Amino acid sequence: MADGPLIVQSDKTLLLEVDHPDAVAARRAIAPFAELERAPEHVHTYRLTPLGLWNARAAGHDAEQVINTLITYSRYAVPHSLLVDVADTMDRYGRLTLEKDGDQLILRSTDRPVLEEVLRHRRIQPLLGERLDESTVLVHPSERGQLKQQLLKIGWPAEDLAGYVNGEAHPISLVLDDWELRPYQQQAVDGFWHGGSGVVVLPCGAGKTLVGAAAMAQAGATTLILVTNTVAARQWRDELISRTSLTEDEIGEYSGARKEIRPVTIATYQVMTTRRKGVYTHLDLLDAKDWGLIIYDEVHLLPAPIFRMTADLQARRRLGLTATLVREDGREADVFSLIGPKRFDAPWKDIEAQGYIAPADCVEVRVTLPETERMTYAMSEAEDRYRLASTSTSKDRIVEALVEKHRGEPTLVIGQYLDQLDVLAARLNADLITGATSVTERRKLFKQFRTGEVDLLVVSKVANFSIDLPEASVAIQVSGTFGSRQEEAQRLGRILRPKSDGRTAHFYSVVSRDTVDADFAAHRQRFLAEQGYSYRIIDADDVLNPS
Repeated sequence: MADGPLIVQSDKTLLLEVDHPDAVAARRAIAPFAELERAPEHVHTYRLTPLGLWNARAAGHDAEQVINTLITYSRYAVPHSLLVDVADTMDRYGRLTLEKDGDQLILRSTDRPVLEEVLRHRRIQPLLGERLDESTVLVHPSERGQLKQQLLKIGWPAEDLAGYVNGEAHPISLVLDDWELRPYQQQAVDGFWHGGSGVVVLPCGAGKTLVGAAAMAQAGATTLILVTNTVAARQWRDELISRTSLTEDEIGEYSGARKEIRPVTIATYQVMTTRRKGVYTHLDLLDAKDWGLIIYDEVHLLPAPIFRMTADLQARRRLGLTATLVREDGREADVFSLIGPKRFDAPWKDIEAQGYIAPADCVEVRVTLPETERMTYAMSEAEDRYRLASTSTSKDRIVEALVEKHRGEPTLVIGQYLDQLDVLAARLNADLITGATSVTERRKLFKQFRTGEVDLLVVSKVANFSIDLPEASVAIQVSGTFGSRQEEAQRLGRILRPKSDGRTAHFYSVVSRDTVDADFAAHRQRFLAEQGYSYRIIDADDVLNPS
């Protein structure tokens, strides 16, 4: 019997023994096709899902490789039924293909019964045109995205081979004066370009913007970049001006503040999803230029209207950038069908080992609610309990002690509830950044933080995404968006830029024990556990009274 770190079960769960000497290699090997579900101390639970297997198939992994990985690392014989199911599931991808035949878009099948099945599906019938022969049917070009969505839902994902329009040419080149693309960044660009459309997953701080810039240079075409907020838009603009041949006049900002359409236009999700009298008034931006490339920054955050818009953009090359494809609303399938499959995914620990992101020490500090707060919590309605536990006054002293412990190091105190952050900012005598802070003020404070003029900021969730604070080395999280795994990853990402002196980053999560705050914290940590991070749990007394 083999002594592998993995136990493969017939219900499609994989149990990984974390302390096994081959656990790291096994985690890396199963990452392309298995999703982490639970990550307690000693045994992590992964699950095989159709979407995970199809993503692996689209990325070039075949069933034989997946099966070989399971057999290689499994402690016991892998259930034969599971191996058959893996092979059958992966074989579903590609039996239907979308192709161009002259000026026509066609759906072709290598398996006629599959085509007959989908032709009779009531949601798919309206998206198709004339039957050309026994294996081919016309597709209305405007329904390319919608068809891919519906086919995925019924378990027959189509491989999109129909190609892309080049869009309006616009010369863009990288200016490699004192830098060059890192090997994994070049691999990410190559993987995306070879596939034509899809998602690149890289840790925060690993240079996703540079991957976007390199993809733009490869396309040499007008580009629409969709970002989370105006601060992110201006960071993209500054980075493009610094790293490429583009000038300020060639880059437009399309936000609440400005409405510029240029060869490269950076628009916010917020302005694109603004409705007046039920109409999305800014959709004309999608047709304002013959775009050759559309980039979706923080693609895991795409709001539903952007998905609907993207369904109509299937002839354009689309690049999604993210640190994690986890979506708490379960719409990963829409990312897969409308943006494209995962084309490159670099494990965080691999990038750390190469020295491109900082090592991190993750600590969960558990506080006990005072007796009066415990009683209030116990007697409150279920919907109020998370807020009560998250904003416990017992956390304030812990935050003060942690800030004092790391005095002089660039530190972020991050939370969800504004009244809690107001109190902390006053107690710490620190500046506070929330959604109500003007863009000008935010940029000023972030600049002061980057230059060292300020070394402590209290920030709300506006700092979760697309904020470039390379020197931040300590993050103290006091509350979050319930059990959001992607938010946890983004918050750790704020401090992962490599430090000039090579020091370790410190990520603290202050949690109220015996409450839903602790339950949500465990869920939040799942994605990072999948990436190889582990949390030390310490008591609040150890912070207040260090030995």
